[in-house]
Amino acid sequence: MFGKTMDLKAEVVSGICPSCEKESILISLMLDNYRCVGCGEYLEQKVNGVISYVPIKFKNNKSEVNNGTT
Repeated sequence: MFGKTMDLKAEVVSGICPSCEKESILISLMLDNYRCVGCGEYLEQKVNGVISYVPIKFKNNKSEVNNGTT
């Protein structure tokens, strides 16, 4: 696993983080999952005519999109 070349691509974008409500730099190492540099919140990118970022809530070591319901 570690002997082969690992293809790692980072994507850096700017956007408004819904958690800290500030324009921030968002870094992605996985497809559609970002992390806010300002507050450290994990976000999922949603594209539906407009690009938006939704906080990801972690529960029992699984990621789950926080859609406002509990």
